[in-house]
Amino acid sequence: MLAFLQGFSYGLFLSCLPWLVIGLASPHRALGTLRPTRLQAVARYGLAVPFVAGLLWLTSLWGGFGPSLGGWLAGLGAVAVAVPLERRWRLWRQRRRQRREKARRERESAARRAEQARQARQRGEESLDPAQPPADADDVTLALCEAKKRLLAARQPAVAGQADQLYGRYRKAMAVLLERFDPGELAFERARSLVAEVCLTAVDNLTAMAARASGVAGVDAESARRRLAREGERLSQAERLALERRLALVEDTRRQLSELGGRNEAALTALDNMAVAMARVDTRRPQASVSADQALDDLQRFVAGAERYSRRS
Repeated sequence: MLAFLQGFSYGLFLSCLPWLVIGLASPHRALGTLRPTRLQAVARYGLAVPFVAGLLWLTSLWGGFGPSLGGWLAGLGAVAVAVPLERRWRLWRQRRRQRREKARRERESAARRAEQARQARQRGEESLDPAQPPADADDVTLALCEAKKRLLAARQPAVAGQADQLYGRYRKAMAVLLERFDPGELAFERARSLVAEVCLTAVDNLTAMAARASGVAGVDAESARRRLAREGERLSQAERLALERRLALVEDTRRQLSELGGRNEAALTALDNMAVAMARVDTRRPQASVSADQALDDLQRFVAGAERYSRRS
């Protein structure tokens, strides 16, 4: 065993210089790190590996045996075996870390959606089920269900939440209109058509967002970023341009989704303003025949003269 260890230290020490030259010429061939540099090659093959080889040699001296040929050959090939193994190990750790990060984001997204659903229930809003629309669904509600279905198919659950918000605002606005106006009145029909038009405009935005999101659903932007970061110097100009165009396409799509989402937020604000304004409108016929001030004055005069009605002894 000591003879093998002594031969291994000789072979490992002799392999340092060739691997140092390879690392200076092409770091990714001599290092198993994900982002190899020439400085790492100098630190490893100029300092770390020679130190380990010297330490192994000193450890094996006390046995008094000469170096073995098998140990010497194993030392020469140790780095060639260790580099790909280290690269695979680092890639495995990176993928595991990415899976954990993805799982964490999914958990946070699920918790956020659950919190939004809870808040929506507290506000009296309901979540649309595209597979089972409400029994009393009208054209606007059915259009919102279809838009939400397309967004979920395009893997955009966060954007699909806007369909639920629009549905809640639409129901609230219609409830206010039914409370303030008679369905047969011209004002009710006019207001209902305006509310429906705003909601259908937002539905068009949601449908456009689903179409744009589905177009880039199969584009792996994270993979392109990793390749540019890890292999940027080794990539050809055509490959680099293709990856950069892929990332630009994804970023442009995200910008368009953000703009359309902003338009829908404006529609939600308009519906809220309409509901508040209509809630202030009092179309009911007054029950009292006199004003409040006059009724209070009459009551006070009656109280002041109430003693006249007391029974005299």
